[in-house]
Formats: sequence, C-alpha cells, structure tokens
Amino acid sequence: MQNKVVVITGASSGIGKALAEKYASEGWNLVLAARRLELMHEIEKQYPDVNFLLVKTDITNEMDCKKLIDRTIEEFGRIDVLINNAGISMRAILENVDLNVIRKVMDVNFWGTVYCTKFALPYLLASKGSLVGVISVGGYVGLPARSGYSASKFAVRGFLDSVRIENRRSGLHVLVAAPGFTTSEIRKHALLADGSLQGATPRDENKMMSAEKCAYYIYRSVKWRRRKLILKFIEGKATVLVAKLWADLVDGFIYRTFAKEPDSPLK
Repeated sequence: MQNKVVVITGASSGIGKALAEKYASEGWNLVLAARRLELMHEIEKQYPDVNFLLVKTDITNEMDCKKLIDRTIEEFGRIDVLINNAGISMRAILENVDLNVIRKVMDVNFWGTVYCTKFALPYLLASKGSLVGVISVGGYVGLPARSGYSASKFAVRGFLDSVRIENRRSGLHVLVAAPGFTTSEIRKHALLADGSLQGATPRDENKMMSAEKCAYYIYRSVKWRRRKLILKFIEGKATVLVAKLWADLVDGFIYRTFAKEPDSPLK
C-alpha cells in the first residue's frame, strides 16, 4: 500500500482519528482534514514512517474542500479512498430549535460531503477507488430531537447511492457506512436549540462500540468493496430491518429510548 492515498475528513477525533490510525498502521499515505490542526499533528507523531499531509479544513466552505483535494494531488498525485467522516449532531425538538441549527448541521454533514466528493471524483474515477460516507443508523430511521441530523444523514445516503448508480460502469466503489452509537466527541459538540454546544454526553459512552472497532469495520468494508455497512446488530441491522416491517413499533421504541436520556427535550 506504499502508493495508496486515503483522504479522511473529521480526522482529529473519534471515528476519523481511529480511521487515520488504522490506515497509517497499514502503510497508506494519509491526508487528514479537520479544523483542529494540533490534534492531527498528534496522530502524525505516532507514525514517523508514514507519509502525512495535514490540511486545516472547514468542510462547510466549498473552497476549503477544493484546496484539500488540490493539495492532495499536488503532494501525492492520486486519491484511492475518500472518507467523508466529518459530522455534527444536534439535540432539540423542531418546535423549539433555531433554524440556523438545522442549517449548520446540513452544511457540515451534507454539503461537506457533496463538496469533497465533487472535487475528488475525477481522481477516484481515475484510480477506480472508493468513495465512503459515514452516516448513522439515524440515516435509515428518524431520531427524535435530532431531526436535522437524521435529515442530513438520509440526504447523504441518497446522494451517495445516486453517485454509485451514475458511475455503475466506471469501476468506482461507493460505501455508505452507518454505525450505531460509537464513542466519539459528537455528542459533546452537538448543538442545542439555541445553537450552543451541549458540552456533555447524555449517554453512557462506556456501553458504546469503540471508535477503533468501528474504524476496523469500515476499513474492511472498503477493502472488500462493499456497498453498505450497518453497525451493530441490535441498534443497527435489527432496527433498520424491523423498521421496514413494523415501523410504528420501532417509532415507539426509539421514542422511549431517547426520552430516558438525562434532560431529554422529549420530556
């Protein structure tokens, strides 16, 4: 894999950081994109024999995304895998939320994916590479008090599925990865109704799948060129399947689950 190049957005923490560490351990050339450059430097220091390119990137900015891809090509001359991982969540019911919160969530989760994909696509087509979107089980079933988040993840899934079909004869591989609850900073940085940060997670992070395990499954799915990954069984595959058969039953289960959170907006 000495000449293979992977671009990872949202690489400074959580699943993105774990993906960076996994690809680095496999000997890939890494391009890491995030706003917190200092945290990406910490990852780089762990792998002195690996080629890194660190690009401070705000993926809501179209020109930042173009610069990310342009710098990748200047440095390495190719892109084999693009992982659209950067994301943000929210926690507020629609009745109370400032619409700018939903707008920001869509800008990060959906438009960030669109921008990076658009600029990287010619190079992925040339390498017959892999285009990856990290969504959520919330991209298959609606999550209460996360309407903007679920909407953005549904949108990413539809977008990537369409890109896959458009390029059916080109050799492009497209993976939509939908983890369930995974240890990360996303809940701490989730936006509340007024746009302020939640600051603390409302869920027990110790009971969640680790970011490292999630990264392993995504890496393996890219390697095997799968089109879909849903993690894990109960909160992932089973929920998505049952929702197709008994939607109202799943709606009730999801409502009760999120209503039990501390300070839930549903109460």
